[in-house]
Amino acid sequence: MNVLLIGSGGREHALAWSLSASPVLTKLYCAPGNPGIEAVAECVPILASDAEALIAFAKDRKIGFAVIGPEAPLVAGLADRFEAAGIWALGPSARGAILEGSKGFVKDLCRDFHIPTGNYRRFKEPACAKTFADALGQPVVIKADGLAAGKGVIIAETAAEAHKAIDSMFEGAFGAAGAEVVVEEYLDGEEASFFALTDGEHVLPLAGAQDHKRVFDGDKGPNTGGMGAYSPAPVLTDSVIEKIVSRILKPTVAAMTERGRPYMGVLFAGLMIKDGEPKLIEYNCRFGDPETQVLMLRLKSDLLTALLAARNKVLDRIDLRWSDDPALTVVMASKGYPGDYGKGSEIRGLEEAARLPDVQVFHAGTARKDGKIVASGGRVLNVTATGKTVRQALQRAYAAVDLIDWPQGFCRRDIGWRAIAREL
Repeated sequence: MNVLLIGSGGREHALAWSLSASPVLTKLYCAPGNPGIEAVAECVPILASDAEALIAFAKDRKIGFAVIGPEAPLVAGLADRFEAAGIWALGPSARGAILEGSKGFVKDLCRDFHIPTGNYRRFKEPACAKTFADALGQPVVIKADGLAAGKGVIIAETAAEAHKAIDSMFEGAFGAAGAEVVVEEYLDGEEASFFALTDGEHVLPLAGAQDHKRVFDGDKGPNTGGMGAYSPAPVLTDSVIEKIVSRILKPTVAAMTERGRPYMGVLFAGLMIKDGEPKLIEYNCRFGDPETQVLMLRLKSDLLTALLAARNKVLDRIDLRWSDDPALTVVMASKGYPGDYGKGSEIRGLEEAARLPDVQVFHAGTARKDGKIVASGGRVLNVTATGKTVRQALQRAYAAVDLIDWPQGFCRRDIGWRAIAREL
């Protein structure tokens, strides 16, 4: 089977790396891909937003299955477009992708179907939003309702910060995504991510991970798209996972069907865990980034077969095997990220780093220029390793980081600190 993977980041490099090993794969293409993906797939210069060109290419190359990585094309209905053209696609319809496209929709769904989450309200003007934020107290969470490239969430520590965040969203800081604002209770506890596949009826749990959102060591500084992750996350015990599946994931899939929005594809739950009780923070309708990088290193089964089973509504017929060995990824980012940062700086030492045992270097924001690899984004590399313990995976990942010669880049040095503290 010819497969087209859509996207260009570290998540897509990890997916391409895993898909390329499938025994049912004939040829793997990636649009637009990146220099790292070129090692395992044929990259084609078509943007993920160019549905017409993607479908024309898929027809020309006899693509049997399209795997859509990023959220924006899914919310825009790219899976629907592929299916209408007679090409199988992994990912929810536009009606299903509202689980990521509208944070307010998700909160309403949780309320109506008794799915555990925090207290909230939705607003279309600032005055009432500020009043409710004051009533909740601080810290309080202010969210743009729509897609904001992972940046539309502000945790306000004071009433003044909350009011400023509300004003900035309604004034267009996140464009159309902030036309409606969700103000919600700050949930205390330990944050984690959990992933599943669903065919609209059955739910197949995958695995959990823990992301590091803040830009600096010690969980300081502004939120980012993720500065590192590890899997498994010790906070996700068997008991907690059972509650996530039975109280959150399965009720959500059933609720979406009841609402006339049947959901197929990846279900990514962002969670807060306290005293063994999980609550939903938000949903994403695709694999996470950088969580996918660690999940793919732990997956021992064939990814392509599992994704096809989701599309063909036979998830109840398969099971997946996972390595018990932890995996950990360190994000190397351009200096200045998540604010303004430069592009075009050369990155050396990638081959030396990748030669270390049990290490994979996934490209996230790189480009090829004059035969050299250069930085082209904020989050640029995902240096990923496995080990018998989280500490060993960390040591291997940072040994690889230290072989990469890129003065214009930086990374956190404490990825996995919660798990390592538990290992002591």
